[in-house]
Amino acid sequence: MCCLTREYRRPMGGTGGHVGLQPFRPPRISSVPSPCSFGTPSPGGSPEHRWGDPASGPCVTRCPAAVLALALVLGAPWQALHGAPLAELSGDHDFQLFLHKNLEFTRKIRGDVAALQRAVCDTFQLCTEEELQLVQPDPHLVQAPLDQCHKRGFQAEVCFTQIRAGLHAYHDSLGAVLRLLPNHTTLVETLQLDAANLSSNIQQQMEDLGLDTVTLPAEQRSPPPTFSGPFQQQVGGFFILANFQRFLETAYRALRHLTRL
Repeated sequence: MCCLTREYRRPMGGTGGHVGLQPFRPPRISSVPSPCSFGTPSPGGSPEHRWGDPASGPCVTRCPAAVLALALVLGAPWQALHGAPLAELSGDHDFQLFLHKNLEFTRKIRGDVAALQRAVCDTFQLCTEEELQLVQPDPHLVQAPLDQCHKRGFQAEVCFTQIRAGLHAYHDSLGAVLRLLPNHTTLVETLQLDAANLSSNIQQQMEDLGLDTVTLPAEQRSPPPTFSGPFQQQVGGFFILANFQRFLETAYRALRHLTRL
């Protein structure tokens, strides 16, 4: 175990007879799994003792393994992607070009979603989710998962498939926003087209990499959600855009991380 040195102490008290050196055994402390603890020093201890004094050597330099473990625990979930199957493609020019182009494309789509969110705010005074905490959209709105894009044991084909499925679902849901904001028809239709194109770009790259793909034909589109009244339609449009923005942010972070492998 790192940061442990074997010390010897002479027994206290008693006279006469041979007094041998006995190994010093520190008291068992169940709450501290490692001697490289950054906790509060024991009573009587100095602040220097907490972080390691020059005489004994700080744990930062004597326990690099412990410091590394702490960094991994505190690190973002994207650190788990460093063992991703695409690591060997980090130097592939075509793959890097795909990532950078579609990062820019995703950033553009996020900007268009933000513009529609501002339109909902200006038109209906629905601006923040905190204002709508007690309002449940009717019907239940799609929230496409992207859990495979930031979990340990990351697999590229599964993450890319989730991104494509989410883009497909939000493309359909944007039909409700189209009805809600007739004065922004051009922007909504452009957003739908961009979502479809981004999905196609990812599918093409998956095929180029030899990854398994799932075909999502355009004719199998789902109808946009319908709502029980005008206010529910406004709330539904608000949450469709809010959920889509979160989805795009996660997809953007996943693509950006792959550029750094």
